[in-house]
Amino acid sequence: MIHIPKSEYSRRRKALMAQMEPNSIAILPAAAVAIRNRDVEHVYRQDSDFQYLSGFPEPQAVLVLMPGRVHGEYILFCRERNAERELWDGLRAGQEGAIRDFGADDAFPITDIDDILPGLIEGRDRVYSAMGSNPEFDRHLMEWINVIRSKANLGAQPPNEFVALDHLLHDMRLYKSAAEVKVMREAARISAQAHVRAMQASRAGLHEFSLEAELDYEFRKGGAKMPAYGSIVATGRNSCILHYQQNDAVLKDGDLVLIDAGCEIDCYASDITRTWPVNGKYSAEQKAIYELVLAAQEAAFAEIAPNKHWNQAHEATVRVITSGLVELGLLQGNVDELIASEAYRAFYMHRAGHWLGMDVHDVGEYKVGGEWRVLEVGMALTVEPGIYIAPDNQNVAKKWRGIGVRIEDDVVVTKTGCEILTKGVPKTVAEIEALMAQARTQAA
Repeated sequence: MIHIPKSEYSRRRKALMAQMEPNSIAILPAAAVAIRNRDVEHVYRQDSDFQYLSGFPEPQAVLVLMPGRVHGEYILFCRERNAERELWDGLRAGQEGAIRDFGADDAFPITDIDDILPGLIEGRDRVYSAMGSNPEFDRHLMEWINVIRSKANLGAQPPNEFVALDHLLHDMRLYKSAAEVKVMREAARISAQAHVRAMQASRAGLHEFSLEAELDYEFRKGGAKMPAYGSIVATGRNSCILHYQQNDAVLKDGDLVLIDAGCEIDCYASDITRTWPVNGKYSAEQKAIYELVLAAQEAAFAEIAPNKHWNQAHEATVRVITSGLVELGLLQGNVDELIASEAYRAFYMHRAGHWLGMDVHDVGEYKVGGEWRVLEVGMALTVEPGIYIAPDNQNVAKKWRGIGVRIEDDVVVTKTGCEILTKGVPKTVAEIEALMAQARTQAA
């Protein structure tokens, strides 16, 4: 299984500390364990920022960075080894493991943080933290600061500046290294196989969750611990619900099925959408809408390259889709005027994509100084135009109603344009129909 190497985490910490003001400290907590119900926990998933800097997979941990500290700049507070708890819950790194396996210069028991951390903060001018994202931890941080303030008359020096860590960290996360792209490529490869498997399994009479099970099987078989987000398996009219997640309707002959799903590898997401006919053959109307969305996606790919701005890809999809809807008779009027009045939004109501990385809707500003961000090498994003014709849309002929199509791929910006990470899933009408026909022949 492909992982981010230990050396990369060290490089990231050094890069962040290089941007911090002199005589400052950064403090970041691990994600808390989330309770599903009563005493049952959700599968643990580390906080993305914490993971980005540490690679440390356990809860009840706090990461501290102190540029220039003589005794070591990277300190990790974490759980101690405990034979009884490890018997129930699994092995822990402990303080030795935090240093040996995760590169900490110093490691202390998390139970000692109230005694140790105020002493580390004291004398530092500025504190960087994830303010506002974890209210309980914010409260603890203020308690530690107040411990220092209470000793001010004894000469203790509390920090006088508090700065959100997000801006520095999230800008770093926007640029993917070669190691990150390698992991994302692997997540994309597994997710592509899952979509192919779902296409091959597609039959009238199955339920949406039958196809979701095929996805989950392929994700897990490939080594992914979990999907990157709740899988969308939407057939018929459900394909017009953007974030549909009930996944319990019956697949019907003549309907389309839209699947938006991807797995996560080493906390890096993939995000793929494909739309295909349940019975393996697109109707004339389904094919017309599908090929229009595909053309819009191809136009977007051509607008993703260094020095092009973030919105150019979206603008390209809007033009192709609006022109195509006019040709099909679903919109009437002048294309430029329809774009200006956003008439297309009745059918295409979302943007063409989003940043992608450790979070499926990843961090990073889309605008800088009020202007669309210029794309640079290493930025990763999705490209996902769609057309959704509501089942009750009385403004179009009945034959079009209830058709929902989205096609989504993951790309990374390269020196010459972009690399499509998710090209392992068939995408043209001919390729999809051929794959499904072959699966039916083999099953017969």
